[in-house]
Amino acid sequence: MDAFDVTILGCSSALPAFGRHPSSQLVHMAGRYFLVDCGEGAQMQLRRFSLKFQRISHIFISHLHGDHYLGLPGLLSSMHLLGRTEPLHLYADEGLNQILEMNNKYSHTVLKYPVVFHPLDFSEPKLLFEDEKVKISTLILKHSIPCCGFVFEEKEKPRKLRKEKIAELNIPIASMEGLTRGEDYVAGDTIIPNAELTADPLPPRKYAYCSDTAYKPDLVPQLQGADLVYHEATFMEDMRARAEQTMHSTAKDAATIAKEAGIKRLILGHFSARYKDLNPLLEEAHNVFPQTYLAHEGEKNYV
Repeated sequence: MDAFDVTILGCSSALPAFGRHPSSQLVHMAGRYFLVDCGEGAQMQLRRFSLKFQRISHIFISHLHGDHYLGLPGLLSSMHLLGRTEPLHLYADEGLNQILEMNNKYSHTVLKYPVVFHPLDFSEPKLLFEDEKVKISTLILKHSIPCCGFVFEEKEKPRKLRKEKIAELNIPIASMEGLTRGEDYVAGDTIIPNAELTADPLPPRKYAYCSDTAYKPDLVPQLQGADLVYHEATFMEDMRARAEQTMHSTAKDAATIAKEAGIKRLILGHFSARYKDLNPLLEEAHNVFPQTYLAHEGEKNYV
C-alpha cells in the first residue's frame, strides 16, 4: 500500500508561541510530496525533521495572511541556492505571484528553476491537480479574505489479482491488465467471472486541510467520510465572540463539522497564542467528537 501521511510543520495561528510555528504541513502521498501553506520557519522545520524539501513538487497556499505564506520566499530561495532545476508548481491567490515577482525584482534574483503559478478560484470548489494515482481539490472556506482548504484523495486502485487462482487456471499474462480493471476472463466459450480471479482493492483514502475558517456547515459534503481532517481551532467557546469577529472556529466548531461529516479522525490546529496548555481545547472537542487529536509539530499522521 502506498504511503499516505501528513507531517505537521506548524500549528500556531498568527503568532508563533510556546514553541509552535505558523501554519505549514507536508503531505506525502503515493510517492509525491506536497507542501500545504508555508508560514515563517517552514524550511527550518523541514530541515529539523529531516524532510527533503527538494522533493516537493507542488505547493498550495490557502490565503494571503502572512502566517500562511511568509516562509515561502525563503524556501524558494534555498531551493535555488541548492541547485534545483525541476519545475515547482505553486497554487495560490493571484496576488502572491505579484509579491514574489516584486521580491525577485528588488533582490535581483533569477531562479534556476521554473515556478509554474496556478491562480486559485475562490468562487467554488475546483480540481487543481490529477494524475493516475491522486487528485487534489479546493474547499472554499469562510474567512476575512479569500481562503480555501484542500482535499487530497487517492484514486480507486486496480483490483487485486488472486495469484494462486490465476496460476491454477493458467490465465495468460496478457489478460492481467483487463482483470485489474474488473473485466471477466474470456477465452473462446470459457468465461470466468472477475470476482473469482481478483479481490476488492483497499478503499481509497482521503485527507482534508481546513485552513482559517469560521464555522461552515457547507463543508460537510466535501469532507464526508474522510479518513483524516485537519481543521483550525483557534479559540474555545468562551471566546466565541472573538472567533466570529475574526472569522475563525472554536474547537467545538471543528468537532461539530467532523461529526456531521462522519470522518474517522480529526486533528485540531491553528491555535491562538493565548493558549499555552492545549488540553482544554482537546477536551472541548472530545465532548462532541471523541476521535479528536491535537496537532503536534514533527508528528507524522497516517491517513
